Amino acid sequence: MPLDPTAVGWESPPRETSWRSEDCLLYALGVGAGPADLAYVTENSIGVEQRALPTIAVVLGQFDDEVWQSMGTFSWAMMVHAGQEVVLHRPIPAEGRIVTTHRLAGMWDKGKAAVVDVESNAVDAGSGAAMFTLRTSVFIRGEGGWGGDRGPTTANPIPDRAPDHEVRDCTHPNQALIYRLCGDRNPLHSDPTFARKAGFDQPILHGLCTYGVTGRALLKSLCGDDPERFGGISGRFASPVLPGEELLVRAWNLDDGAAFQTVRADGTVVFDAGRFTFA
Repeated sequence: MPLDPTAVGWESPPRETSWRSEDCLLYALGVGAGPADLAYVTENSIGVEQRALPTIAVVLGQFDDEVWQSMGTFSWAMMVHAGQEVVLHRPIPAEGRIVTTHRLAGMWDKGKAAVVDVESNAVDAGSGAAMFTLRTSVFIRGEGGWGGDRGPTTANPIPDRAPDHEVRDCTHPNQALIYRLCGDRNPLHSDPTFARKAGFDQPILHGLCTYGVTGRALLKSLCGDDPERFGGISGRFASPVLPGEELLVRAWNLDDGAAFQTVRADGTVVFDAGRFTFA
């Protein structure tokens, strides 16, 4: 069967997961952190306490097969990440346990494609205190046309003026091969043959890796590298990134946080309509 619009509202049973210091170190390396980020890439540097990057929430709360199966069936080669939001209710520790539930929040008919929205809520396994909320959108080509709602439109908050902050970062040619070890083994990011079937000349970088690179830049430029000030980020994936490409994160100060976008060296926008909020 194809996608199942009647499945909207489906909820998963709660699932407990845990992570260790090593998981945070691997994630930080996967999104490009290095010697200038010792608090995120080491656990035993003198006078430096290990911390977790805020955007690791997308790994800790990632879907299992049950969530994907609830949507119906589709070709993985036709699916790309459309948008992502992370809302942190408290800083994520370097190790811990959470209980996560997922809800199929929406399925939108775009004609020749469909967008599926999933909301994930994680609470601390010990205290039950809210840890983070994820809102994930995926775009699936060839799965629309059932006559459903096209879904809401989102205004782009990017101001028409020069950005207040700019941070450059260069991904590595093996960036996707490192990031996939955080749990996303989609061959679109590692297998040249699969990538060509999906319409790309070569494997592309995970959207959530670009998201993590962007999150690191905002953590430094807006929060003074203090995760306790990081409230959340959201936005839309606009264009693919190839491993090894340079990225520029632009941010504009707003009264209630910041707007941001990420572009390639040639100016192509790869992550757009970005909103940042402080904790």
